[in-house]
Amino acid sequence: MDTKSELHPSLKEAPVQPLSDESLDSPPGSPSPSPEKKRGKLETTVLMVALCMSVFLAALDMTILGTALPTIAEHFQSIEVYVWVGSAFLLASGASMPTWGKLSDIWGRKALLLLATAVFFLGSALCAAATSSAMLIAGRTVQGVGSGGLLSLVNIVIGDLFSPRDRGVYYGIIGMMWALASSIGPVIGGALTEKVSWRWCFYINLPVSAVTFVVIILTLHLQTPKTPIVAGLKAIDWLGSLTIAGATTLFLLGLQFGGVKYAWSSPAVICLIIFGGIAFIIFFFIESRARYPLMPLRIFATKSNLALLAINFAHAAPFMEAGFFIPTYFQAVLSASPLLSAVWLFPWILSVSFFTAGGGIYIKKTGRYFDCMVFSLLTSLLGYALLYNLPNHKGWAKIVIYQLIAGIGSGMNFQAPLVALQSSSIVTAQDNGTVTATYSFIRTLTYAIGVVIGSAILSNRMNSHRATLEDALGSTLAERFSGRDAQANIPLIESLPTAAQRQTVRQAYYESIQTIWIQVACIIVIGLVALPLVERKRQLSRTHEEVRTGLEAEEHRRTLAQKPKVKEEEEG
Repeated sequence: MDTKSELHPSLKEAPVQPLSDESLDSPPGSPSPSPEKKRGKLETTVLMVALCMSVFLAALDMTILGTALPTIAEHFQSIEVYVWVGSAFLLASGASMPTWGKLSDIWGRKALLLLATAVFFLGSALCAAATSSAMLIAGRTVQGVGSGGLLSLVNIVIGDLFSPRDRGVYYGIIGMMWALASSIGPVIGGALTEKVSWRWCFYINLPVSAVTFVVIILTLHLQTPKTPIVAGLKAIDWLGSLTIAGATTLFLLGLQFGGVKYAWSSPAVICLIIFGGIAFIIFFFIESRARYPLMPLRIFATKSNLALLAINFAHAAPFMEAGFFIPTYFQAVLSASPLLSAVWLFPWILSVSFFTAGGGIYIKKTGRYFDCMVFSLLTSLLGYALLYNLPNHKGWAKIVIYQLIAGIGSGMNFQAPLVALQSSSIVTAQDNGTVTATYSFIRTLTYAIGVVIGSAILSNRMNSHRATLEDALGSTLAERFSGRDAQANIPLIESLPTAAQRQTVRQAYYESIQTIWIQVACIIVIGLVALPLVERKRQLSRTHEEVRTGLEAEEHRRTLAQKPKVKEEEEG
């Protein structure tokens, strides 16, 4: 059977809600009365608060356990908690993102956003009530699936609610919440663990999730198709969903285990990464044949779109590495505790947060996204290059100013590549779900890749200091601060008997972390190289295009995709 030409069985038997003649005469997502105009400012504000809290909780749970893990591992008497509590969440979140986007195309955004909130609530409840490490890991997996839905669907919903020009400011607010939550997670986790109980790292999600669930029901007004369950399930690209979930799991497991559970050269790590890569290739082949693909390959068909995804990579990796390795510098070089190192990160957190919102405001005021990308990449290159020159003592002027510059650069580029991708000449409003989910998925993978690259550099550079460490500490102690054990054993520095030994180890960490900032600068250069390929529009459109979801809209979009049509550029 020709899967691309014969009508899908689900469409023959499903009593779908038909599009109007006007909708069928024009591309899906053609201009229609904007949901934005039907809401007052108060209702919009309340809805945005709910969406922000959803993203805040999902991002918070990526990092909140960083300072709580030792206590949790001790409670369950399980060393496996260190690896799997974080890995299970990240794997489930990343692997589920593309599927959430497609499900929302079939059953509508509101229903899926409510489902993601409920899944996140359930996972948090399981974690809070965990009586064993296995139950905690299972809860984190469920929580991760919900998080993947929240992080992708909130961006999709904003794209559906607001015009390309207006949505930048709302993406800026969401980006600010993401940056704030992921950065202060260790502070909140450490405070709750120390003052109350580690279980409150999960309990705090429950009332907030419940409130956001109710607010979304009351204030989110989007077209919701009456898609029958069976017909909808038949329309899902199950083979693609399973393949990308498997590919993501294999690839991220390889990255998570490498240098931690196994050596990078071990057969287990090599096989996981290689087979994960092969699975991704198979996935793209499947998508080229799928009737309703999770990731339409035409997203990758232009140089501009590929350049935007490269800029997304060049922003996400440095952002995550900064949030991870600046605190590592504080702990390994300046003797800060994990909690204090998170506090010292506040200059970077605040500058990222304010300029994320500022970038969105600029896009709304001017209608130009390209300026934000240029400013961000150049400022990021300067800021992260300056981090190479951070002092090996408490020189607060440099520590604060360099963080501020790096944070300004990261903040300005949170929303610009996504807005540009959604406004691409080959992307229609109807593509919003799959395009945004793809963007979020690539970003999540990049976060993991960035931390792994930085960790590998730190391990290898500490190995290069092995001879110096052996002279100062002896071979047994030097082993503790070399290779894959280097990061885990930073707390042991304070237990060294002499000040000279401690200084030798701290200097080795200092020089090793300096190399990470060179690598970060090189990644940013990739974004600068890609920048000239980006399709430029003087102004984004102010016209809002309501996206229709459901099986008939899916079929109509597939038909249009077979007749590529370049959208007319509109200046608004």
